[in-house]
Amino acid sequence: MSTSTAAPAGKIQPRLKQKYRSEIQQKLREEFGYANVHQIPGLVKVVVNTGVGEAARDSKVIDGAVDDLTKITGQKPVVTKARKSIAQFKLREGQAIGAHVTLRGDRAWEFLDRLISLALPRIRDFRGLSATQFDGHGNYTFGLQEQAVFHEIDQDKIDRVRGFDITVVTTATSDDEGRALLRHLGFPFRDPNAQA
Repeated sequence: MSTSTAAPAGKIQPRLKQKYRSEIQQKLREEFGYANVHQIPGLVKVVVNTGVGEAARDSKVIDGAVDDLTKITGQKPVVTKARKSIAQFKLREGQAIGAHVTLRGDRAWEFLDRLISLALPRIRDFRGLSATQFDGHGNYTFGLQEQAVFHEIDQDKIDRVRGFDITVVTTATSDDEGRALLRHLGFPFRDPNAQA
């Protein structure tokens, strides 16, 4: 029993990855008329980034951001340090100013599944994601204004509200291909014709 959707023995495949392999690849192939299966856009990685401007004044703030990112992604983040000193911002070279996590493989698929099915529906007054925030090469970046939308974060233990940037990197060569891939994966894009 060796099919392309079968996982290696003893390994459970993420739900979204199974859906991609069984349904979405075929839909994208029909939609864009790819001759080769390797032309079909896929997921490369997901980068979750947060910047902590207050860390210049209070070094304990970065610990909270690292803790939140660890809970949300299940992976220890890398602390981002300032490359050069800027006197106006009271910033010194080498000072911690943020954190980021790069998720690849099954962790990226599981994170996207949790994001689409659990986190985004919990956003207050959510009308959908903007469909125009692609970078020209099929990669999509969007921001979340608070970490409380993730169920891994305990609402009572939030010390301050932190926002995140999430970048989904794909193998798509154009924005249309990337948009089609993410739409099939379940990203709730806003209708551009809808009135606000």
